Parts: sequence; structure tokens; C-alpha cells
Amino acid sequence: MTGARRVVVKVGSSSLTTASGGLDADRVDALVDVLAKVRDGGEREVVLVSSGAIAAGLAPLGLVRRPKDLARQQAAASVGQGLLVARYTASFARYGVRVGQVLLTADDTSRRGHYRNAYSTLDKLLEMGAVPVVNENDTVATDEIRFGD
Repeated sequence: MTGARRVVVKVGSSSLTTASGGLDADRVDALVDVLAKVRDGGEREVVLVSSGAIAAGLAPLGLVRRPKDLARQQAAASVGQGLLVARYTASFARYGVRVGQVLLTADDTSRRGHYRNAYSTLDKLLEMGAVPVVNENDTVATDEIRFGD
């Protein structure tokens, strides 16, 4: 990564969860440890694209496995997204780094006004030294849920 000014990292649900499917704080912390090193004291910008909202929401809703029906998956994502970002917030705080949640849909990349707003937010978060944590807004966007996360 010599010379790279910005690094985008994509992490899937299986990298963040326990064998039973819940959010694994130790795995999140290990990922953040690596990303903090990549940031190199703020010399490099990091954007984190993170799945895991559905997986993080299963246990709090009393679900033992990923539901098949879309509405339950969306409910799990709704509960889990907050937990996922809270875990990233706590983990990055160990390094004095803030995170910002950015939830997007396919429309946000194809509609000019939405695209500009998302771009502006990401740009400002990076300028302010924060790590954007980007995920699809699973409560309203359903394509990725249907085809696997």
C-alpha cells in the first residue's frame, strides 16, 4: 500500500460473527487493530464497507439463524445495524478515531442529488479524520438481502 492515500476495505458478515452467528467483539477489535495501523496516524484515509447488520441483529431478536422471510431479515438488520456501528465506535475509540455511519441504496448511486449528498458526506467525514462505515440500508433496499450478504 505504499503511496496509497485512501484505502477501502470490504468485510463480510462471516468475518465479524461467531460460529453461532452473533457479532464477535474480538473479531471486530482485531479488524479495527489492523485498520488503525493502515490509517498510519491519519496519514491514510480508510473507508470501511461492512456487512453484518442482519447477523448482529439475530440474537437480540431471539433468532438462532438467519430467517428466510424478507421482513424478518429487515427487522434483524434494523436492530443489528445500530449494534454493529456501536461496536465499531467503541473499537475505534481505543485509537481516538471517530466513525460515521453511511447507509446507502442503489438509488443513492444513480440519482444525482443523492449521489452528491453521499459523496459530500463521505468526503467531509474523511476530511475530519473519521472512518466512514458504509453499509447498504437493508431496511429499504432488498436486492442484496435476497441474493446474499
